[in-house]
Amino acid sequence: MTQTRPVAEVPAPTRPWHATQAPPRPKPLTMLVATASSVIALTLLVAIGEWTDQVLLIPPLAASMALIAGASQTPLGQPRSVIGGQLVSAVTGFVVLAALGQGVWASGIAGGLALGAMMLLRVAHSPAAATAVIVAATGPSVVPFLALLAAATVILVLVGLVGNRVNKQPYPVFWW
Repeated sequence: MTQTRPVAEVPAPTRPWHATQAPPRPKPLTMLVATASSVIALTLLVAIGEWTDQVLLIPPLAASMALIAGASQTPLGQPRSVIGGQLVSAVTGFVVLAALGQGVWASGIAGGLALGAMMLLRVAHSPAAATAVIVAATGPSVVPFLALLAAATVILVLVGLVGNRVNKQPYPVFWW
């Protein structure tokens, strides 16, 4: 019978506290195209808004575009989540607005409930929770707000589609 000697454990190499575990920085051209896509999409919303005398650019849409252009492979950046998440959250905001009235308390509740509604409908899109907050805080007219929001999200997805194609990124990963 042969005896095996115990194997000495080799400690795992330790990483200095300041070393990052973040993913590598994208290539310069990739960053340039993503940034340009974002600028084009958001200024297009502003231009259309100025032309129609309507507000199309709201802060959550800038965050949505960041996901479309900079994290296009994630579920949060897919068209289903961007468009569906924004619309579901806006509707959630309107439901809370109707039930509780306009205000900061309603805004907090709307933002939280929007997450649950998006998860239930499988359209999770984190920037959209802020859209529910905006609706409950400002009380916009339902039909114009939803129509403008739908148009704005479609524009973002279309510009993102072009930008991701230029970057040779497969986008979308899924439509529906």
